[in-house]
Amino acid sequence: MLSRFSELETSSADGALRVRFRLRLRAIAGEANRPAVLAYQVLDPDTGNYLQEGEHRPLEAQPIAARDTLDQAQEFQLAPSLLPRGRARVVISLLDDTGWRYRQGDPYLRVDIDNRGDALHLLGAEISSAARDLLPRLGRTLRRALILPVASIVRNQRLIRTMVRRDMMGRYRGSFAGVLWSVLNPLLLLVTYYFVFGVVLQARFGGDPSREGFVLYFLAGMLPWIPFSEALGRAPGVLLEHSNFIKKLVFPVETLPINLVASGLVLQGFAILIFLGGLLLFRGAIPAAALWLPVLLVPLVLLTIGLAWMFAALGLLFRDLGQIIGYLLTLWFFLTPICYPEESLPAAALPYISLNPFFWLVRGFRDVLLAGQAPQPAPLVGLLVASLAVFFLGHGLFHRLRRSFADLL
Repeated sequence: MLSRFSELETSSADGALRVRFRLRLRAIAGEANRPAVLAYQVLDPDTGNYLQEGEHRPLEAQPIAARDTLDQAQEFQLAPSLLPRGRARVVISLLDDTGWRYRQGDPYLRVDIDNRGDALHLLGAEISSAARDLLPRLGRTLRRALILPVASIVRNQRLIRTMVRRDMMGRYRGSFAGVLWSVLNPLLLLVTYYFVFGVVLQARFGGDPSREGFVLYFLAGMLPWIPFSEALGRAPGVLLEHSNFIKKLVFPVETLPINLVASGLVLQGFAILIFLGGLLLFRGAIPAAALWLPVLLVPLVLLTIGLAWMFAALGLLFRDLGQIIGYLLTLWFFLTPICYPEESLPAAALPYISLNPFFWLVRGFRDVLLAGQAPQPAPLVGLLVASLAVFFLGHGLFHRLRRSFADLL
């Protein structure tokens, strides 16, 4: 049965709202004898979530044969006591044994009200349909998807700083050197690789015949990998690790993966300082192109946060992910030219390897720190676009699954 609405009018009296309209029904083949009622639902105007159901009014007469039509006047009276307080959306539609017809594409009446307790205030009323609402709904969804992750980080930045400080202090609590290990770890890594590759294996790259050449080359490639592997290695278990926060407190759980990324960035900051010290020691100067580092950090941070959100949410659904992620990171590491030069890659494999975002991040870090030149603009723009996509998709997945987190813990 097809329904059409026309002549929509609204009026207020004694705090109530009257909605008058004409309803035209037409029977179609195969549905002529299907009974229907006229009813309304109350929805949240921002999310479209169901709030409550209203009056169900059986239609006094209906078309009985295909192509028969029925045209009648209808009126619904909406009272403050019948609706939730605050803003709400009343959807008036036909309802039959297949469900709400407005959800199947039929036209419906949409009445937006503000219930202040003693009276209903009309915010808007119109005849609409799912097709007509599609673009505005997509627009609202897109705006929320773009604004919500950034707003969450800005709103909770003080909490993130506190949690990162707590994580860094707790990691080395009870050790003799304490937080000094944040500096010692990358420094010992530098010394170890210098000894293994520069002294023992006599490894050399490109036109640099010095022992320290390989170490600088290797560590320049390791710098973007440090926060990435640190965050993603811990992301699948971060919600389990903080289960008390999720089950017992009103807590912004989306900040937990961000804390891991921020902790990794702290370690990377110490590693960069040590690397710059190594440049001064071995080459006598830091190239001016090193000022491009913050630009390279933007896609790195966006990519890492987006994947950390994904792995944190999926790690709660698939507990084996925490065991698999170590292997995946190892595979990713060796598919990236970090400990070997790009020139050693087979020419046939280069188009596929270049799809790896870390291929371009590693090249960018080596360009600005070792070659003294700006990163290539086209790959940098492509990397930024891809990282933004992962960032928003990761938050979207995390936000969609977060309602089930408490049940899964």
